[in-house]
Amino acid sequence: MRYYEAVQENETLLEFPCDFPIKAMGLSTSGFEIRALAIVRRHAPDFSSERMYSAASKQGKYISVTFTLMATSQAQLDAIYRELTSCEDIVMVL
Repeated sequence: MRYYEAVQENETLLEFPCDFPIKAMGLSTSGFEIRALAIVRRHAPDFSSERMYSAASKQGKYISVTFTLMATSQAQLDAIYRELTSCEDIVMVL
């Protein structure tokens, strides 16, 4: 079976549950960290803020927040990404 056939067949190469980092970036003045955390917890209620890491950009204009969560499914990850990217305070999600 070729790689692309496996992806189409399984729709993901991840094995769930697994640790999965999601990084969101926003303006440091927007308070997006709290909104991003609320979004993540809506989809992963047991997410611990101890698994959240924030870092300011060199000039201090932006903040990136990495959430390392125990992902349970591709659908869960897709829902988190959709909601994070639709939040107007969030500039980018990786």
